Parts: sequence; structure tokens; C-alpha cells
Amino acid sequence: MFGQRHIIVVDLGFGDAGKGATVDWLCARLGDVAAVVRFNGGAQAAHNVVAEGRHHTFAQFGAGTLAGVPTLLSRHMLVEPIALAAEAQRLAALGVGSPLALLAIDERALLTTPIHIAANRAREDARGSSRHGSCGRGIGETAAYALDHDAPRVGDCLRPAVLRRKLDALAAHYAPLIDGSGHTVEPIDALVAMYGEFARSVRLTGGGELGRLAARGRLIFEGAQGVLLDEWRGFHPHTTWSTVEPRNARALLAEIGAPGYVLGVTRAYATRHGAGPFPTEADTGIPEPHNGAGHYQGAFRSGHLDPILLRYAIEVCGGVDGLAVNHLDTGTGRAATAYDTAAGRIDRLVPGAWQDLDHQRRLTELLATARPVLRDIPADPIAWLESELGAPVVLAAHGPDRADRVRVGARAAAR
Repeated sequence: MFGQRHIIVVDLGFGDAGKGATVDWLCARLGDVAAVVRFNGGAQAAHNVVAEGRHHTFAQFGAGTLAGVPTLLSRHMLVEPIALAAEAQRLAALGVGSPLALLAIDERALLTTPIHIAANRAREDARGSSRHGSCGRGIGETAAYALDHDAPRVGDCLRPAVLRRKLDALAAHYAPLIDGSGHTVEPIDALVAMYGEFARSVRLTGGGELGRLAARGRLIFEGAQGVLLDEWRGFHPHTTWSTVEPRNARALLAEIGAPGYVLGVTRAYATRHGAGPFPTEADTGIPEPHNGAGHYQGAFRSGHLDPILLRYAIEVCGGVDGLAVNHLDTGTGRAATAYDTAAGRIDRLVPGAWQDLDHQRRLTELLATARPVLRDIPADPIAWLESELGAPVVLAAHGPDRADRVRVGARAAAR
């Protein structure tokens, strides 16, 4: 199915499609996985894994951790040490021995601090009813600040004077936004001491780590969020400050001259967590035990399957090699075949040029008033999805547990 290729796992929706559970299955079943490589996002990720009586919501650790697979946080990650330490404690409580020993972090990765988090929340509070749907974890502020400033990075945690200078500048920059907002941050000296302790408790690496891991076995690249939230290809302004489509993962593989297999993940129905256009939204009545309403992110929403958006995501990914379809236990339901819009009936969204945000805003406006034309999904949803999306379904899940996931070939042979 995958050959000897490294696997890039990417969500084809708005997130929450089951990337973590898919990565967990790959790590537990393939038998040759050397590491999970996180290639975008940060502490806002929420990848749920249920396996062998344990449940964990992965944020920064790779979702192969319960299977004993190490994690590399690449230079494209935004690392939040306080949340990372708390996640390590939760993993230890689940029986994972020395979780931090399973972790390596590229010293070039950006550092997300309480200053970024306070600024993020203050900015989103100020938007009122026009909130963008932020998770409130400082991701956008971390990425935006680094565009024009000498931002703190993980490697600075071992250089107290450098880190203090950068944190002082960061605090001064955000003071007008944070002061009076009701959000507070720790003193700079306390942060410097805390981050120094963190850096001494994990393994910091440079650019050669990826090649060393690849020499030991297969790499699973675990994406965060969904392609429809991508910073350049999502529907602005309801997007993340992160490149979600597999551009970064492909670039990392190119550095070591290795081929990659892109595995696109979707649910058997559509979901969206937070604000933004959602043409097929409906009262599905499908329970959601692991994704609740967030104070900043907003409500968890569901609706009918949307092959139009899935085809758009596949196109902006540069294609996918295979599909993983989760939540097939919810029934076949309905799916969109087209949208009725002010411009007429359409069945395709045309991607714009990369970084063309004006085009993405026009798509947002189009989707905001689009009304789906629906049909019943056929009795064999896998064959139908393969026809609709132009890619083979290679993994299917009929429940939340690792044991509920099967190779489609094995499933078909058992019929």
C-alpha cells in the first residue's frame, strides 16, 4: 500500500478529521516507523487517540507516542514549553515511561510564550462578534511577530541573555494590546528560568536529525489543522497562521532526498470547529465526545459530506496518493453535488495562486451564501468516494478505537 515511502498525513477539511488516530494506527501497525515528524502548527492541535483502553488528546507530542514511537518537532513547529510539560505529565499518567525522552525539538522552531497567548486572546476579545475562530493559544501572534522581529526560538532557551533580550522586546511590542485587557503574563525572569529548565530536560537538535531518523526507518509526517484552514489556501479571515497543505513536509523530505506518500484524511461527514463558512452545515445529531465548544474557538459544528471542498483541498495539496476515511459508523448520510450561489450553480472551487489572499476572500464570500445541492450517499461509500475524489481509499474506520481501523484491502477480502 505505502511501499517503503515516508507518509505525510494531512487533513482535507477544517480539522478534526482523525489525523491523530490515523497516525497512531500507522505507528502501531506498520512496524517500521522510526519517528513521527510534526511539520506545522503548535499547541492548538487536538488529535484524539483511543487505543487499548487509553485516550489522549495530542497537542505537541506526535500521535504515535502511545505506540512507543518518538517525536521530532521540526523547525516548522511553534513550540509552547509550558503546555508541552503538562502534556508530558498526562502521558506519564497514562503509563508512557519518560515521555520527554521520546521527544526531540529542532532548535530553530519558534517559541510560543505566555506573552503571545495573552496578545492572541486580547486581540480576539476585541473582535467581539467578528471573531476569527482562534483557539486562543498564541499561534497567530507567534507567526506574525516572527515576520518582522528577531523572535524567540527554542534554541534561545539555552542562552539566557539572548532569551531575556528577545522576551523584553516581545513584551514591549505587545504591551499596548495586553495592558488593561485583563490578561496577565509571568515576569520575564521567571520565564527565562522556566525555559532554561525546559531546554535542559529535552533533546534539542539541528538540521541533521531528520536524516538520522530516516536512516532507522519510516517517517510519519503528522499535520495539524486542516487544509481548508491553510494560511494561504483557506478561506480568509477564518484561517490559521500555518501552512497546512504538505508543502513543508515535502520540503523536509527533499532535504534528505526521500520520496513521500500523501495520505489525505476525511470524516464520512463534514465538521468545522469555530467561525467561518460551512455550506453543508446541518443538525446531524452525530455525537462528538472529544470536541466541545471552546471559549475562543467557538462551537463544534457538523454537516453533510462535501466532496466539492474535499476536491478543492486535494487540488491545493498537489494531489494525494491515498485516502483515510473515518467515522463510517455514523451511516452514509448525504453529500453535496453542487452549490447554488449568486453566480449560479457550481460544482468546483477554483484555487487561486499561492498567497493570493484576495482570491481566498472572494471564495469566503461565495461560500458564505452558498446553498448545497444534496444527494444520498450510495450504499458503498468507499467506492463512491474513490470515484468522486479520484484517489483510492486505503484506510477506513468504523469507530474511534485503534482496533476500529482497517486496511480497506483487508476489509474487502474479508467480505
